Amino acid sequence: MINGLVTGGNALLTFASQTIKQHSKRVAAVIAALLLGGGGGAFAVASLAPDASELPVHNVLESVQALPLNVPSDLDLLALRLFRSELTRASDTADTLLKRLGVDDAAAAAFLRSDATSRQVLLGRSGRSVTIEASDSNSLLKLSARWSPEDDGNFKRLVLEKTPQGFQSRIESAPLVASSRLASGTIQTSLFAATDDAKIPDAIATQVAEIFSSEIDFHRALRKGDRFSIVYETLEGDGEPLRTGRVLSAEFVNRGKSFQAMWFQDPMAAGKGGYYALDGQSLRRAYLASPMEFSRMSSGFKMRFHPILKTWRAHLGVDYAAPTGTAVRSIGEGMVEFAGVQNGFGNVVFVNHGKQHTTVYAHLSRINVRKGQSVSQGQNIGAVGSTGWATGPHLHFEFRINGQQRDPLTMARQSEALAVTASAKPLFDRSASEARLALAAAASMQQSSAQ
Repeated sequence: MINGLVTGGNALLTFASQTIKQHSKRVAAVIAALLLGGGGGAFAVASLAPDASELPVHNVLESVQALPLNVPSDLDLLALRLFRSELTRASDTADTLLKRLGVDDAAAAAFLRSDATSRQVLLGRSGRSVTIEASDSNSLLKLSARWSPEDDGNFKRLVLEKTPQGFQSRIESAPLVASSRLASGTIQTSLFAATDDAKIPDAIATQVAEIFSSEIDFHRALRKGDRFSIVYETLEGDGEPLRTGRVLSAEFVNRGKSFQAMWFQDPMAAGKGGYYALDGQSLRRAYLASPMEFSRMSSGFKMRFHPILKTWRAHLGVDYAAPTGTAVRSIGEGMVEFAGVQNGFGNVVFVNHGKQHTTVYAHLSRINVRKGQSVSQGQNIGAVGSTGWATGPHLHFEFRINGQQRDPLTMARQSEALAVTASAKPLFDRSASEARLALAAAASMQQSSAQ
């Protein structure tokens, strides 16, 4: 009997083992279902706990001590400080200046009128940067005025301060800080109109015209759509621009042709520097293109109707309209061949530059040189006038070769140019690469604002 049971049990186990092997996945699923069912049972048991809403509630009340409020005894510590900045005007009085700065303080105005230092360096002086610190009642606490009287790398600062004893003033000196600025613009009507729109100082616009004067005739050749990019230096005091520095690099696109320049100082040239094209050729030529700084021009090198003779004839020179007394300069080194009165030229100066090159400066109101005198490039030789056959104040200028008139701009472009020395070329090339990047950044500013 027992043996039969054992034999039957063994047979059952063998059958179960074979069944599990054949249907292992189904068996695993059944076991998992049983385990989940157990979990569900556990959840069912857990849900039989007491409902939280039926549990007893106890209120606990505690008193809280408020923290002490520390109020400063000096209420002035909580007062507002107001800061404003302005530029002085030549017509400023103590009252008008303070009013424009938003200050309403009779004592401060009286001090400005009575203080000799303030009257000397502030009132009646235009273009000085003034910053004030005022109370919330608009009474003056401190005034600082800055200016740069000399090109020595420093600026002056007038400090006027309220003290328990009343207002006091003092003059301080501090070094200027150089910074670079990027700007760009497009010609619509004139160079100065475009630089005004770009908020570029007139001194920088004039420098640009001088830098490219041997390549571009700014009196005759500018066209609508010409564009420029400039990297220039400003000298600041207390973060305020006080003095214009030099142009560091510039690009001018005239009639689709690009002209580039940068300031470079050869370390072997004893501190002398100059402007060069980015290929290393100096922009300083034997001749300047104009006998005057950039100004409005009445007529160019072309045929014109003569205003006196009333006939059409070749105008073999260039006329520069300018107020009487405007300085006239020699375009190159040479010797004065004639200085005096001559026919329709009126007061006139002839300068012999050698190689049969002669320049003529006519209708002068004043002559500042004499015959036989040596002159240097850019030297003042007279002043604009209307002597001789002239309908109004202007300079008539000629460039002659062997007695024949030539276009002054053409002669300036063809005159000799020096190149960077071989020893300085590696340094120059590195500086030129930096200049190209800076000019590209300046140009992109205008493109971004246009978009």
